[in-house]
Amino acid sequence: MTFISDTDFDTAQAELHAAGVTDGLPVVPPTEARIAAILAYSGFDPAEVITALPPGFGEATWRDIAVNAVMAGCLPEHLAVVGAAVEALAAPEFNLIGIATTTGSATPIAIVNGPVAARIGMNAGGNALGPGNRANAAIGRAISLCLRNIGEAKPGEMDMATLGQPAKYGCCFAENEAESPWAALHVERGFAATDSVVTVVGISGTVEVVDSMSSTGAGLAQTFAQSMLIAGNRGSHGLFGGGEPLVIVPPEMARAFAGDGFSKDDVKAAIFDNAVLPLERLAPTVREHLVSVRKDAGDADPTSPLRVAAKAADVMIVVAGGVGVKGVYAPTWSGGTRAVSRKLRGPGKL
Repeated sequence: MTFISDTDFDTAQAELHAAGVTDGLPVVPPTEARIAAILAYSGFDPAEVITALPPGFGEATWRDIAVNAVMAGCLPEHLAVVGAAVEALAAPEFNLIGIATTTGSATPIAIVNGPVAARIGMNAGGNALGPGNRANAAIGRAISLCLRNIGEAKPGEMDMATLGQPAKYGCCFAENEAESPWAALHVERGFAATDSVVTVVGISGTVEVVDSMSSTGAGLAQTFAQSMLIAGNRGSHGLFGGGEPLVIVPPEMARAFAGDGFSKDDVKAAIFDNAVLPLERLAPTVREHLVSVRKDAGDADPTSPLRVAAKAADVMIVVAGGVGVKGVYAPTWSGGTRAVSRKLRGPGKL
């Protein structure tokens, strides 16, 4: 929906809200002038269809994406990031149909890597997951609005979340590549360091991980691992979460790991080895059901402990944040999802 004029801001808000295209908060009225300006910056063809966005499989054109980006408060230079995220969301392995329609709290989180993050002023440091940065906030919100207005994932209609979570308003941050001792996420996933890339992850929430006492990599890995054993996040496939957990490590912790000789792969392996929960820790009926499912699937040992991933390489590690030893564990959706990365594309000033 577009408006010729936004001279009457209150009327525009009321009409947009009544049309069901907002997230409940005030939005920037998507006037034709604003839409044209955001498209002109990058030179995108307004009619080009980027993808069909689940769960409603609405066609996501650059104009559609631009409308939602304008409403979210994006600047023109943010549009390419939003577009790459929307394209990634539609990948089958991300399973947006499940994430967008579940009664669970799953929602996409977007991680930005490469030169674009600094160019558009994204926050990769202190409070990277919180408020205060326009690029982080607006891009994250635009992705959420696209999911709602193009993908048709509206609460009570297709979005059936029992409780939801605050990140459903939008969550986007940049990796703190400058302060990381390891290769960045997008490089690890096969892109060049000079590429600008967005990675989307379907998360069920966040858990703060604090360890101000451990001085060894093994100790820090154990703290992260034990913080990931959440019985209520058990997936139907016999792993915690979606089997591809996201661990966000602040620079101070990352330096402690590296100073003790831990590569990123070493950290993944140490977390994987320590994040183990004996089935005896589960409620009896939950345990019995899991063993039954495993037997039906032909598992060699249906009573083996629960793990956070099928293999150590599936643990995702991203360095972000500012001063302090407070990390984050973000369990991926237990219904099954895989992270997807897409490189920014398009002509113009990217």
